[in-house]
Amino acid sequence: MTSAVTQARIDIACGQLRMPSLLRHYPELLRDALEQNADHLQFLASCLEHEVSKKQEQKQLQLLRQAKFPKPKTLQEFEFTHIPKLPKMKVEQLAQGTFIPRRENVICIGRPGTGKSHIATAIGMGAMLEGYRVRFTPVMQLIQELQLAQSEYRLPRYLKSWDKFALVILDELGYVPLGEGGKLLFQFISQRYEQGSLVITSNLEFSRWVDVFGDPALTTALLDRLTHHSHILLFDGDSYRFRQTLGGRGKENLRE
Repeated sequence: MTSAVTQARIDIACGQLRMPSLLRHYPELLRDALEQNADHLQFLASCLEHEVSKKQEQKQLQLLRQAKFPKPKTLQEFEFTHIPKLPKMKVEQLAQGTFIPRRENVICIGRPGTGKSHIATAIGMGAMLEGYRVRFTPVMQLIQELQLAQSEYRLPRYLKSWDKFALVILDELGYVPLGEGGKLLFQFISQRYEQGSLVITSNLEFSRWVDVFGDPALTTALLDRLTHHSHILLFDGDSYRFRQTLGGRGKENLRE
């Protein structure tokens, strides 16, 4: 059998098995095998391992695109020394996605600029690396999408579309009152109750959430659902941006 015929068979098989990466790289793998005097089984193993590795990379890229993080963040980049009361070991455990199979929530509460969004994103990134489908969204953007879906009479279908995400990160709850949007957000959170996990960041302590939702009964019911199975992370420290400003002024004073 000629090499051209053999190559055509490989091309067809790789296409049918959806192995485009192996199709592109098997000549290199073959050269390596010949140089290392590898036998047929070793060559086959290297081909399969290559394809598995590439498919895992493709899956991670797909999950990252779906997550829509404003900017990827990791725990290694976070300065835990500036938030000394934040339990580092617990955060690291959460970033492994251990809370997701139990349908638990994580609520990050603290002053603006203390790293809540950073930690929420890092937890989401960690969960994504474990293979979970994650989605990040600012609260106000979600409210706008919920209101649009309601006005177009497709709210139930829109709510259902979020079921595919094992973890949803709702960022910046509490900066502005939600008005009628509060009822839609309540509906969104209620639908995920014990069905999927949430990470929520807020600059307000729980007693002030009624200022955002405007309805004491609704707020009580919401907190009852959220805190039933949840991990509360308190961010007690100075704003990161404020520290940067002070640091810059300090350097200027030294130059003077």
